[in-house]
Amino acid sequence: MSTINLRELARKGPKLLPGHRHCSGCGVPVAVKLVLAAIDEPVVVVTATGCLQVATTIFPYTSWHVPWIHNAFENASATAAGIEAAFKALKKRGALGGGKIHVVVFGGDGGTYDIGFQSLSGAIERGHDFLYILYDNEAYMNTGIQRSGGTPFGAWTTTSPVGKLIPGKPQHKKPIADIIVAHRAPYVATATPAHWADLIMKVKKALSIEGPKFIHVLTPCPRGWRYDSSLSMEVCRLAVDTCYFPLWEHEKGIWRLTDRSLAIFKDPKLKKPVREFLRVQERFRHLLMPGNEGLIKEFQDYVDSVWSELVKRVQASN
Repeated sequence: MSTINLRELARKGPKLLPGHRHCSGCGVPVAVKLVLAAIDEPVVVVTATGCLQVATTIFPYTSWHVPWIHNAFENASATAAGIEAAFKALKKRGALGGGKIHVVVFGGDGGTYDIGFQSLSGAIERGHDFLYILYDNEAYMNTGIQRSGGTPFGAWTTTSPVGKLIPGKPQHKKPIADIIVAHRAPYVATATPAHWADLIMKVKKALSIEGPKFIHVLTPCPRGWRYDSSLSMEVCRLAVDTCYFPLWEHEKGIWRLTDRSLAIFKDPKLKKPVREFLRVQERFRHLLMPGNEGLIKEFQDYVDSVWSELVKRVQASN
């Protein structure tokens, strides 16, 4: 798919209804609405424990306008695998129509990078036909802003506090999407809600492919990242423009840059220094203080090395 019909998109009824309890400026419900807007066929949604589940299903209310099931941090992917296998069995027995029913999982970084990784890895290895959406707010936001495997280097969290001993989290972010590529999943991609057309097209492409698919969506958190809630989409754009979070897709062995990242690849002068991304977030405030220039350099060197490696993969694919 190369274009999106905005009129048709606008006519679709929402599959995530208003009235949820997400914080003002949260990137998660924006991403979820875009993902669901891209789906035309029937869909069953699975959510791991996390901000999305808590904010959309406070008893006795729900914001889900599609079939939905919640399971624990550990086993959302296993639940999705069971649903997908059940649909296959019902169709084989003639107890279900022949139309496509999509199974989509939404998991946060805690339920994906860390606690739920084993069930995700297993479901991909077994080849189940489902789409996994990682909504990445880069910490355990639901339980009090604790660091996760998705928390970036130098970030303040309640379990990686800034002090005399450590300057925030001492480790870099786990390359989760690369790890899924190493599982040989047929489709893996990155996206943000600010680059909405790119996200929608990637969801549509993913759902057209048989087997396990994975899309890593950056979803800024005003509470945990410490920025004004009106800046969420700008933070997404800075993450991409600095190459902190490049936009790409990996389809059956072929790497491609997309949207703004493709533009930066064609014109490297468009790439901004990572300081531009860091300076709008209070969780990185200490990195910008005098005497911490070495930490900024380490952050920039890491971002540059990841971008350079990605570019090489793309060039080798062409």
